[in-house]
Amino acid sequence: MPVSKKRVKNSQATQSKKLSSQTFGDKGPSSKTYVIIMTALMVLGVLLIVLNYLTLLPGSVSRWYLWSGLGLIGVGFIMTTEYR
Repeated sequence: MPVSKKRVKNSQATQSKKLSSQTFGDKGPSSKTYVIIMTALMVLGVLLIVLNYLTLLPGSVSRWYLWSGLGLIGVGFIMTTEYR
């Protein structure tokens, strides 16, 4: 019966890549004003849409209020991708 080859043991340990050792750039944590602006844009967008459908804004129900609210929410969500 054939005999299988034996493994050669490597004397060096494998080096693992730790998340803490990787560099993410020289950017620090986000400032508090960034967080405030980010959340304010999203809340203002939701408020604009809700007030539009409750007909509390001038000009009755308008699609421009809806698109503006969705745009504000979208900008807020885009800002969340840069949050650290």
